[in-house]
Amino acid sequence: MVASIAAHESWAQTSDRSARTAPARAALLAKFEKEVDPDGTLDPMERARRAEHKKKAYFQRLALKSAKARRRAKESVDEAELAESELEAMGGVA
Repeated sequence: MVASIAAHESWAQTSDRSARTAPARAALLAKFEKEVDPDGTLDPMERARRAEHKKKAYFQRLALKSAKARRRAKESVDEAELAESELEAMGGVA
C-alpha cells in the first residue's frame, strides 16, 4: 500500500507523462524488434513493421486472457447465485 501511495504521489508531480514513460515504451519496442529480428539482419523498416505486429499480437493475447478471466469470474458468480437460490427454495438460509 505504501508503494501505491508513493506511485500516486509521483505521478501527481509528473508534468509530462509521455516523456516519463518514453524509456519504457522504447524498451518494449526494442524487445519486440529483437524477437522478430534476433540477428539484426532485416531492413529497419521491415523490422519495425514486424515488431509492430508482434506488439499488437502481444496485447491482443493479454486482452483475450483478460476476457477469459472475466468470463470465468462471471460464471462463478452465476453458479454461486444459483446455488443460493436453490438452497433458499429448499428452506435453507441464504
